Amino acid sequence: MKKIGIVAKRGEPEAVKAVKDFLKQLKGRDFRFFIDSEVAAILKMKGYQREDIPRKADVIIVFGGDGTLLSVARLVGNTGVPILGVNLGGLGFITEVSRDEFPSEIDKVFSGKFAFEERILLLADIYRGSKRITQCNALNDVVLHKSALSRMFQIDISINGKYVSTFRTDGLIISTPTGSTAHSLSAGGPILYPTLESFLMTLICPHTLTSRPIVLPDTFEIETTVKSGEDVYLTLDGQVGFPLKVGDRILTRKADYKTKFIVLHDRDYFQILRTKLKWGE
Repeated sequence: MKKIGIVAKRGEPEAVKAVKDFLKQLKGRDFRFFIDSEVAAILKMKGYQREDIPRKADVIIVFGGDGTLLSVARLVGNTGVPILGVNLGGLGFITEVSRDEFPSEIDKVFSGKFAFEERILLLADIYRGSKRITQCNALNDVVLHKSALSRMFQIDISINGKYVSTFRTDGLIISTPTGSTAHSLSAGGPILYPTLESFLMTLICPHTLTSRPIVLPDTFEIETTVKSGEDVYLTLDGQVGFPLKVGDRILTRKADYKTKFIVLHDRDYFQILRTKLKWGE
């Protein structure tokens, strides 16, 4: 792997320093770097727009936290470029190594002595009338929610073309196993092991208390129609949002590609849960 994409958390001096240290470590070695433009400007180097990096690089190294990694996973999309997450803050759910571990682990990447862990992504198509107005992907979740001041809204849900029910709710979360420890968890959803191939559908504060989260095979397609309400939005991974109108339909399904994360050593997922969620304390 000779072509290395580098993306760092925006507005984070520690991330810039980590990139600078990494480039010093590899100085004189036969690599070509594609550094995101914001960091490159600070380092006074040639930079590239983030959305262009996946098409140029053999691997992308992300300096930051889970949020930065989520944004890169969406950009990588169906290019198949593997991602290595270097965590600069607290314990991350999907970042692979800490900054302290990174210098001694990076040669594994260049020597090919690593494995991949593949995670499913969601695709969401938004239809207004008969026209698809956008298609977007998400690694964690696709969320329908209201703005801060709006009331409950009403949605119809169908799964694989079969009507499920009409719900009055504050929102709906359709989550991958990777995202089960994110927004869905705070709404009362279960934790799914991250490599499972399934969906999780969780309502946010539904009007009917018997409405519970449901786990579905990832071969299913979920259709959601906005029946009533104002200021309803669709949000991807909590980072990108689209305003919705009454009558809009959202078709959510598994993408026909996966995100590849580089795995350098065995990760104990249950140890991550114990630490991150403070189990046993």
